[in-house]
Amino acid sequence: MATEASLAPASPTSPASPGRPIPELDPAVVARWQAGGGELVELLTQVREQLGGVAAVRLGAKPTVLVTDPQAVQHVLAQHPDRYVKRSHRARVLIGDGVLSATGDAWKRQRRLLQAQFTGTGMRRWEERITAAARTTAERWADYAHTGQQFDLGEEMRRFALDSIWRALTGHPLDDATERELATVGTVVSALPTLPAGVIDAREAVAAELARIDAVAERATAAARQGAGPDGAGLLHVLLDAATERPEYTDRLIRDELVTLLLAGHETTATTLTWLYLLLDSHPAAREQALAAGPADSPQRREAVQALVHETLRLYPSAWLLPRYATADDTLAGYAIAADTDVLVCPYLTHRDPELWPEPEHFDPRRFTTPGNRPTSTGSYLPFGLGPRACLGLQFALRESTVLLEHLLPAHTVTFHAIPAKAAYSITVRPDGPTPVTLG
Repeated sequence: MATEASLAPASPTSPASPGRPIPELDPAVVARWQAGGGELVELLTQVREQLGGVAAVRLGAKPTVLVTDPQAVQHVLAQHPDRYVKRSHRARVLIGDGVLSATGDAWKRQRRLLQAQFTGTGMRRWEERITAAARTTAERWADYAHTGQQFDLGEEMRRFALDSIWRALTGHPLDDATERELATVGTVVSALPTLPAGVIDAREAVAAELARIDAVAERATAAARQGAGPDGAGLLHVLLDAATERPEYTDRLIRDELVTLLLAGHETTATTLTWLYLLLDSHPAAREQALAAGPADSPQRREAVQALVHETLRLYPSAWLLPRYATADDTLAGYAIAADTDVLVCPYLTHRDPELWPEPEHFDPRRFTTPGNRPTSTGSYLPFGLGPRACLGLQFALRESTVLLEHLLPAHTVTFHAIPAKAAYSITVRPDGPTPVTLG
């Protein structure tokens, strides 16, 4: 333990919650961090390094508990999700009462409706649409390579991911006008950390962007009511069918679910693919190893490509921070947790723990192809969360990424003309800056 760590209790403990007091980071460390205007991840890293996998830091009037230990992560997210709940989603101003932000019985009903759409038969329905979006992207990249045109890789990945989820939602390929309007989703997501705390004030701050998103949702819903798209019915039709039997599926909730699926279905995938190409720029041998794993369409090649995605998600998980709220006293990894305690599960730091992942800052996809190269505990790798509130679209996102890479990796090498200097920590961890590239 570092000398600046304090082992004082984080908060008074309840007699009903036996356990050791939680070690808390020295307030002087927090004060220096605040004075320096540092990122939250920098402070949380100090908490983890100095005090371990369950520790506290005083971010406000009372301590917040940081959880990175795999067993403790599993306890919070998978074993006792009713004891550690979501209080409010950071993107609620954008997604309203969609499944990401819903709680209690409403969340259970909404998740049950959508869950079947992302497993088994549901995923087979979207497979052809994902492949069509990947082929469209591959055709654009062939043109870029032929002409030598420079383009922004991050924007291109967002375009592909948005096309994939739009096809799944509506049965239509993404058109240019819709793409331009839906760019405002990313604008709102980027603004979230700086929006006013109050919901009304926050909505007013991005009112113009929300109005554009609402207009797209209204047009898509009206078109879906007229029938299926050229690729068949989509997720939006599932929501409209539900509205005929379930009064809670109002036009507003359908809008919220549509925007939630748009956000969850493209923002994280685009960010992951952008990070992957940035990592390959500094580790070009990883691309060659993946392509050499087997012929195209072979199980060996697919496993190697998926390993590129998994290792990228280890370094830059889709959800880097998962806030929870303790509804009752509990004992977590031997420590007393009092009711009304804020808890932060941090996959980003769990994935970079050297006791779990040797050389954690090093990009090494072989962790996911070589037996014994990765930890076996469930809570040690959770890029999409864990337990009943894990991301619904996990399989969709992995399939998107894999299919696109199978099209692009063999065909092109990517040359970056600028590299973002740092990461931006919002809902996702994204490169903070443009990513101009040309293709070889």
